[in-house]
Amino acid sequence: VEQGLRLAMEAILSSPHFFYRVELDPDPSSTEAHGLSAHELATRLSYFLWSSTPDDLLLANAGDDSLLEDETLSAEVARLLDDSRSEALIDNFAGQWLFLRGVHDHEPDYNYFPAFDDELRLAMIQETELYFNEFLRGRSSMLSFLTGDFTFLNQRLANHYGLELPGGNAEDFQRVSLTGTQRSGVLTQGAWLMVTSFPTRTSPVKRGVWVLENLLCDGPPPPPPGVEGLITEDMSSATLRERLENHRKEPVCASCHNAMDPIGFGFEHFDGVGEFRDADSG
Repeated sequence: VEQGLRLAMEAILSSPHFFYRVELDPDPSSTEAHGLSAHELATRLSYFLWSSTPDDLLLANAGDDSLLEDETLSAEVARLLDDSRSEALIDNFAGQWLFLRGVHDHEPDYNYFPAFDDELRLAMIQETELYFNEFLRGRSSMLSFLTGDFTFLNQRLANHYGLELPGGNAEDFQRVSLTGTQRSGVLTQGAWLMVTSFPTRTSPVKRGVWVLENLLCDGPPPPPPGVEGLITEDMSSATLRERLENHRKEPVCASCHNAMDPIGFGFEHFDGVGEFRDADSG
């Protein structure tokens, strides 16, 4: 009996159907798109929203194919999002899409950003997570994710942004209006601005590439072999904008930078840790 159980377990653990979310094409030679089965759809939903296996109710709706009906599908999506397990969507999807996972590894240079510390780092991450959650579960339309006139701040982050909290416990995060400020939407939040910067300065290139790849689905090609990056020793008294303009004088560089740089320059009022500024290198 033990040997039989062992063989069965080995077969399960080595099966691709155990390791992967398998979706089988009924006609692999066809170039036509085909619909998912109810069980495939249930698995997609569960692993996307929960990062885990479907529960009994989701499987039941897949079992009688009612999940393929729009009304049932919408109800199941709402139910899964209302469940606490959908926190995984913030941790995993937002963590990857908005580069929040990279915030933990980014180390701003103390000589350039002496006020930055781990308390501020954690506050930045929580701000973006709370903001994402508001669009996930609140009444805010996803259409305004990039232009929202509010955010969530505690006292440490409010001081960093130069904003006032409306009141209450300064350690707790509060929803704060951004009307009349220089900020709006997710792309003026410190976490994204910092993780798309270098330890010593901003990076219009990184910020521009992120927008092209993650919002416009039109990322630039990789740089051709032998192309040098921005030489930091050159034009040390110039602004980053001027240094990149000089970099783009090379036609092979301009072919990509003409698409990336203008987008990134739109964020140059925010430094390498997300503080608003009016000057670069004086």
